[in-house]
Amino acid sequence: MPWVGSYARFPQYRARSGKIDLIEDRINDCFERSMNGKALAPSGRDMDDIVAYLAFLSNGIPVGAQMEGQGLARLKPANGDLKRGVAIFASTCTRCHGANGQGTALAPPLWGAHSYNVGAGMANIITAASFIHALMPIDRAQQLTEQQAFDVATYINTRPRPDFPRKVHDWPKGGKPEGADYHISKEDSHD
Repeated sequence: MPWVGSYARFPQYRARSGKIDLIEDRINDCFERSMNGKALAPSGRDMDDIVAYLAFLSNGIPVGAQMEGQGLARLKPANGDLKRGVAIFASTCTRCHGANGQGTALAPPLWGAHSYNVGAGMANIITAASFIHALMPIDRAQQLTEQQAFDVATYINTRPRPDFPRKVHDWPKGGKPEGADYHISKEDSHD
């Protein structure tokens, strides 16, 4: 999924935050959720460097342009089978992600203390399955069927991972996507 053109898509309204987000907001969202880390200072040097790099990659790309490879084709929801997912993970994913999902030099951890947290996009079974189907395994993408992608995504996302306490504030104006299985608080939701 290329970052080319990403700079030209911000600021943008994001239903998850319920507001217009700057590119800095989106970068920090990745740091805090997908990487289960800490936010960067919005006007610090590290953030400035990342934003400058994304701007460089987007040089000459018109605002709103659709780029080849931008985003993922979202799979139609399906029920994953945990038992089949365990077998697929063992036969297909362990060489890069480790037998216990702990990650290796080749690929990040998929569960445990150092994985993405429950507030990350990949914690959504449909998002994870869509990503797995389109791009995994990295050296043989699109090897798995849609059902196999749902099976392994179901297994991965039933494994323990860090919480993201601020998830209760997600989708304050509604629009929570199907597959985002964590719960948002009733007082923050308008669903």
